[in-house]
Amino acid sequence: KLAEKEVYTQKLADFFAAADMSGDGSLTLAEFDEILECKHLMAYLATLELDPGKARELFLLLDKGDGTVSIDDFVKGAINLKGAARSQDVAILSQDVSRVRSKLDAMEVALLSIQHSLRAAHPACPNT
Repeated sequence: KLAEKEVYTQKLADFFAAADMSGDGSLTLAEFDEILECKHLMAYLATLELDPGKARELFLLLDKGDGTVSIDDFVKGAINLKGAARSQDVAILSQDVSRVRSKLDAMEVALLSIQHSLRAAHPACPNT
């Protein structure tokens, strides 16, 4: 089992190296988008048990917000998502829910601030 994981890890690293056109050890979304055009690399991605149809979502899922994915994050993330597409789908949905929740939390704070400002500006109005 350990040998299989090491082989799989090396295959992921090989894929990453092929995709990392700048050779800087990290993938940008632009680099990743370019590999989406390469049928050979997309087929290789499928042999790694990662859904090529969700490749862009994979990048966005692994991106920690700086627009890049390191080789370590790519390998660890791909290992976690290996296998059934359902795992990847759940992880993508979880990430999306987290982003939406953060935005909703920020909106709630902004609305409460507006409500407070309106009450302060119009203390005689009961509906503010």
